[in-house]
Amino acid sequence: MFDRQLIIEAKDTLDMLRDGRLMLATAESCTGGLVAGLLTSIAGSSAVVERGFVTYSNEAKAEMLGVPMALIEQHGAVSEQVAREMAEGALRHSRAQIAVSVTGVAGPGGGSKEKPVGLVHFACARKDMVTHHVRMEYGDLGRDEIRLAAVDTALAMIRSQVSTGGGMYT
Repeated sequence: MFDRQLIIEAKDTLDMLRDGRLMLATAESCTGGLVAGLLTSIAGSSAVVERGFVTYSNEAKAEMLGVPMALIEQHGAVSEQVAREMAEGALRHSRAQIAVSVTGVAGPGGGSKEKPVGLVHFACARKDMVTHHVRMEYGDLGRDEIRLAAVDTALAMIRSQVSTGGGMYT
C-alpha cells in the first residue's frame, strides 16, 4: 500500500516515539487518516500510537477537536490557525503527549488563487512546548501524490519534534 521509503520513515518515527516514551495522536483532514494508517500498518505501533482523528468536515474539526467554528470561518479550514488548533485539540482530546495535524487542498478541485491545489498546513504540538507549523505548497501533483507527500512531511515534523523539541519547523 505504501512505498518502501515511507515505511522506513514510519518505522523510524515509531522508534523515536518509543525511545522518547511518547504517545502520538493524529488529526487529519486532507490525508483522511493516511498518517495513522501508515503508522498502524507496522507491528508494535500500538505502543506509541494513541489515537487518530479524521476530521474531514469543518463540523468534525469543531466537534472532535474543539476547533472554534469562528476561527474556521475567519481563516478557512486550510490555514495555519486551524492546523495549530487541530494539533492542540488532538492533545486535549487524547492521552497523547505529541500530536500532528494536516489540513490542505488535495484536489483535483477545491483550490483557489489564495489556496491552490497542493497547499497543505501542518502543525505539531507537544505537551508543555510551543506548537510548530509548516506550510507546504506541493503544486498540483495529483491527489494521491499530494496526500503521500503530506504524510511524509507529517512524519518529518513528528521526528523533529521528538528529537529536538521542535527543531526545523516553526
